[in-house]
Amino acid sequence: MLSSLPAIAGFVRPEIDWHAVAPELTLLGVGAVVTLLDIVLLERGRAYTSALAGIGLLVALIPIVTLAAAGDTRTMFGGAFVVDDFALILKAMFIVAAYIVVLLSTNYVAEGDYWENEYYGLLLSSVMGMVLMASARDLVTIFVALELLSIPAYLLATWRKADAKSNEAGLKYYLMGVFASAIMLYGMSLLFGVTGDTRLSEISEAVSGGSSEPVITLGIIFVIIGFAFKVSGFPFHTWAPDTYEGAPTPVTAFLAVASKAAGFVALMQLVHAGFPGRDDVYQPLLWILAVGSMTAGNLMALRQDNIVRLMAYSGVSQAGFMLAPLAVAGDIGDEAVAAVIIYVLIYAAMNLGAFAVIIAVARRTASGAISSFAGLFRYAPGLTVLMSVFLFSLAGIPPLGGWFAKFAVFRAVVEADTGWGYSLAAIAAVNSVIALFYYAKVARMMWFESAPADADTSTVRVPPSLVSALGLTAAATLLFGIYPPAITHFTEGTLLALPG
Repeated sequence: MLSSLPAIAGFVRPEIDWHAVAPELTLLGVGAVVTLLDIVLLERGRAYTSALAGIGLLVALIPIVTLAAAGDTRTMFGGAFVVDDFALILKAMFIVAAYIVVLLSTNYVAEGDYWENEYYGLLLSSVMGMVLMASARDLVTIFVALELLSIPAYLLATWRKADAKSNEAGLKYYLMGVFASAIMLYGMSLLFGVTGDTRLSEISEAVSGGSSEPVITLGIIFVIIGFAFKVSGFPFHTWAPDTYEGAPTPVTAFLAVASKAAGFVALMQLVHAGFPGRDDVYQPLLWILAVGSMTAGNLMALRQDNIVRLMAYSGVSQAGFMLAPLAVAGDIGDEAVAAVIIYVLIYAAMNLGAFAVIIAVARRTASGAISSFAGLFRYAPGLTVLMSVFLFSLAGIPPLGGWFAKFAVFRAVVEADTGWGYSLAAIAAVNSVIALFYYAKVARMMWFESAPADADTSTVRVPPSLVSALGLTAAATLLFGIYPPAITHFTEGTLLALPG
């Protein structure tokens, strides 16, 4: 035990705040119980695993609530691990998103030829990495958290072992992920070599003094490029469409929301806490990534005939919107972080809801083709309405939650009051219009097209777990759009005071 270690020369015994690390420890404990259940009960444990994983995730929310109620910032390991309001809201988002993924997975995994205990154990491990990422303020901690969330995700992407597309999905995700990690780690090593420290607070002081050393510039560029792979930003998005299509659909939802959000959490920390004085380096790079992701993602989505690939390219475009405030973070500071947090939270709700509908429809049609949604309103009006809500929310149509997410981004980049910001706002506005075309294409298919003559048009039976997921995501999407203070109350930015 660390508390029993002697104070020997050269060793400083760390003081551990067990309350601060309670969410991570809870997830670790639940994962251990799931593994033990697998060892002891074998096949008989299948009936309990999903319920245990879901309950464990909800239990992990309890220390987050108590930490938020305490209202103080907790720092450990010399500033490498911090629990503050920023960390808590993101930890809660990761856990709630993972809970919804468990709801999406319950019937999907149970009805397939899958070993459920391993599935939920890997899912919990990945979530633990995401929760750790929210508190990481150190390059080593960030990298460990990233690998903890990524390695289980590589395995989950190949969960349909007999499916060649699933194997291809996992292999591409693994190879590209390892490549991105190597680039990122090289950039981190350069920063450590120059600054002599891995803590973001110390790196900030070292690199913000106006130093023009090329190695610092190169280190920052490599780190940002590494995370651009993780968030599927253009042109580092090439793994996403095939991985999304080949992976089990609940895993795709998990990668599209929680995994991508974890990458943005790391980018926010690096830009805001690690490189605040080097906007001359990260601003042009993030501007190019944002514009490229928005534009290329939308243009490629227009040509898709598979709903999951369409959502993959939609995710590339949405990543561009989330990158936009970070591109002007040097001019607006905290408001950039607030805009990204708002977008990430709302995006999680509407995107998970869309995938819940996709899973429900695919249970009937056994197809991912957009044409399989033809005539859906005739035999599944409820799913049609919900899918329309999620799609038009992704497009940013009021009064759905997506409009406020885009408003937060537009307000942030405009208030930067620079050419970088105004150009981003103009390009984002054009891309919002382009995105409406492919979202509306799916809606038109559901509402106005006729179902194929050989299609089964009997009532679609939606399992209770999917109904719960749809209810939670739809309620959040509507609430955030109709009453934005429900989400701005939990952010520390200046977007709470809406104009007029």
